[in-house]
Amino acid sequence: MTQKKILFLTGTRADFGKIKSLIQILESHKNFEVFVFVTGMHLQQEYGYTLLEIERCNFSNVYTFENFTHETTMDLTLAKTIEGLSGYIKEIKPDMIVVHGDRVETLAGAIVGSLNNILVAHIEGGEISGTVDELIRHSVSKLSHIHYVSNKLARKRLMQMGEIAESIRIIGSPDVDVMFSENLPDLQKVKTYYEIEFDTYAIAMFHPVTTEFSQMRNYAQQFVKAILNNDRNYIIVYPNNDLGSNIILEEIFSLKGNSRFRLIPSLRFEYFLTLLKNASFIIGNSSAGIREAPYYGVPVINIGTRQNNRAEDSKILNVDYSYQEITQALQETQFISKGNAVREFGDGNSANKFLESLEKLDIWKLDKQKQFRDLV
Repeated sequence: MTQKKILFLTGTRADFGKIKSLIQILESHKNFEVFVFVTGMHLQQEYGYTLLEIERCNFSNVYTFENFTHETTMDLTLAKTIEGLSGYIKEIKPDMIVVHGDRVETLAGAIVGSLNNILVAHIEGGEISGTVDELIRHSVSKLSHIHYVSNKLARKRLMQMGEIAESIRIIGSPDVDVMFSENLPDLQKVKTYYEIEFDTYAIAMFHPVTTEFSQMRNYAQQFVKAILNNDRNYIIVYPNNDLGSNIILEEIFSLKGNSRFRLIPSLRFEYFLTLLKNASFIIGNSSAGIREAPYYGVPVINIGTRQNNRAEDSKILNVDYSYQEITQALQETQFISKGNAVREFGDGNSANKFLESLEKLDIWKLDKQKQFRDLV
């Protein structure tokens, strides 16, 4: 096989954690030349400037593009990302663009690839996101030629969407590769690095829900009030940069100076995993509570609609946005012990399966002219 140019796109700390192992395994392989297009939250100081985490990986070809707009609307971010990526692909001429999940940057990558006759590979399509993210995820799937999914249910959903079986590969969730790596830092190292002084703690992550923007101030106030009136220690990670993030940050900043709270703009993925593994529980509406926490058997308080209809587990307490329900769930977590891992999204060998797939010629022979396959 002739050497192929593979372009990965990343816009957030979360999606980079998902694709990092995939980039690394191709970076060291002679059949592939790897490029990483970095944009979005990675380049924003207020969210921790996580480009630094990517630079620590020493990838050969990293390109940065600022897609931030002062209006912070998703449509303008999409347009600007398309513009930047379109210029870059004309320069490097990739054979494939790899995108992950349901972010607006992901949609930009799928649009640029599909409209420029470049194979688009989508990681973790066929899943339920909730809110506007779900629209984006399914749109990306329809624009993509290849689907690397986490399990059989995701494959089934893509088949329902008319995707052809030959284009779908089950590789599990790539972040599981990192979760059970022997290279995770120990807890004391992480606590020292982030100046965390608690012996016991919970993790709190509360993101905007763009389709419920008018209610975000109230939601954030209820959330902050509940954890403030609870006597636990909390590591609070800033929300992502979707519409409404500034409102959430304003409410969270009211906790600054309180010794029970450590506010952190962003966490290195491996460091986050170590903290999660040792947390008493995780609270908020992050996908980490649906995907990563069950693998460690960590109890979860999942708030609101952002993760609607995603994976369920006996240790996930689903509550609405009210102070009363959140408070009740916080009381219940005292009686929920950590349990066995729920391995619903693979066994930690996603990167190897990804590489094996790309080494086979059938992937490269998939028709760029998409077909709709009716269910029989």
